Amino acid sequence: MIKCLIIDDEPFARELIEDYVAQISTLQLVASCEHVFEALEILQQQRIDLLFSDINMPQVNGIEFLRSLPNPPYVIFVTASPHHALEGFELDALDYIVKPVSFPRFLKAVNKAVNLLNSKPAPAAPVAPQFLFVKEGNSLQRVLFDEIYYIEGMKDYIKIILKNRVIITYLRMNRVEEQLPATRFMRIQKSYLVRTDAIKAISGNEVQLYDLVEKLPIGKQYKEALLAQFGLS
Repeated sequence: MIKCLIIDDEPFARELIEDYVAQISTLQLVASCEHVFEALEILQQQRIDLLFSDINMPQVNGIEFLRSLPNPPYVIFVTASPHHALEGFELDALDYIVKPVSFPRFLKAVNKAVNLLNSKPAPAAPVAPQFLFVKEGNSLQRVLFDEIYYIEGMKDYIKIILKNRVIITYLRMNRVEEQLPATRFMRIQKSYLVRTDAIKAISGNEVQLYDLVEKLPIGKQYKEALLAQFGLS
């Protein structure tokens, strides 16, 4: 089965592509998304083989989104505008369908994807990414794990402390924790996630990080696990 994902901010357009996908037995629809940020979460969590994406969308358009992906799936652009076709193909888009979309035209694009996917060699073992993408303003920012000192939770937002700057983004702590490798990051308190190799010293109920003057508190329920991480328990 070819796992596919739809991104389009227009409900009717999404429903039409969903209906077309349902008619093709080789396609499995994983999700149908209204915006790229919802789609990004899915792409970070599981394998997607084929992406059907609109181009003219608010905040981040389909072209910009494709550029931001380090290892994008095959992409078929489905858009009302023919003006981005060259730009789309320069990004190795598989096909470019102009709305309104007929089923025969959709099927032709899908068959191209099926032929390419069936001829691909078996994938190598995936390499775990060393970064995550977060929303900052109207763009997606790639944040390298090596540049993160710590992350502070603030209700529905998080503050990411980096080597050269701070990013505040709309994301819950438990969601960002799921995207970080447990071998490199751990909670030291309900509101703090720390990169463990950035820890310079543990003093009482506080942690001192390299290059930072401030100290972070250690929660009682987290201290034992933190000490065990460094063989100190």
